[in-house]
Amino acid sequence: MTKLAANLTMLFNEVDFLDRFGEAARAGFKGVEFLFPYAFEAGRIAEQLDQHRLQLVLHNLPAGNWDAGERGIACDPARSGEFQDGVGKAVNYARALGVTQLNCLVGIKPAHVDEDKAYASVVDNLRFAARSLQAHGIGLLIEPINTFDIPGFYLSSTAQALGIIAETGSANIKVQYDIYHMQRMEGELAATIRRNLAQIGHIQLADNPGRFEPGTGEINYRYLLPMLDEIGYTGWVGCEYKPKDGTAKGLRWIAEHGITE
Repeated sequence: MTKLAANLTMLFNEVDFLDRFGEAARAGFKGVEFLFPYAFEAGRIAEQLDQHRLQLVLHNLPAGNWDAGERGIACDPARSGEFQDGVGKAVNYARALGVTQLNCLVGIKPAHVDEDKAYASVVDNLRFAARSLQAHGIGLLIEPINTFDIPGFYLSSTAQALGIIAETGSANIKVQYDIYHMQRMEGELAATIRRNLAQIGHIQLADNPGRFEPGTGEINYRYLLPMLDEIGYTGWVGCEYKPKDGTAKGLRWIAEHGITE
């Protein structure tokens, strides 16, 4: 059965962040995810999770100066110390919030860094993060992102992600497979998910074009979501989309696609 998690960075953004937990629970969600918890004390988020009986499925490692356009720092060899500090901070939050998987956005390659050094930086940083997280029973994810929305993002295909994981030699790293991003970069959604299921640790969804809710674009979620059940995917599916006409109205897609909790 498909387990949907509300992405609170994008859904229910009509209200303040800490109020979104209650909105998600009232809408029927049992799990939530979001980009970053670091603007809040972990205890305040934990209170919301406990009060509304929600599971926090996922959040990201610190990703540099987000407001200034940074989207991760793992591919910048000059910032390995900052990256390692961020891993420690993320682990502390994850332990306080009961999170079992953390995602690493590897970032936009700095123009002055050549390809070989960027690759080595990503591999070394991921090895460090995977070891650190594994010591606390936490899995590490890496997410390919489309380069239309984020030009220059270093990790942009499933094959590239799998190659980097193999290079690290770590069994504690899997792919966060975002259907929207991979539709834009490579297509072949069903075949790619089937072929690499064992190495996919989390899935996210949105339709294309527009990154709106399923049913608004070209992706056939009426096929893809039942297929996940068919092939034995038991993880969460994060609803990381922009509501086209408000969150509440947009949630109609769930019943229309035959999903029941």
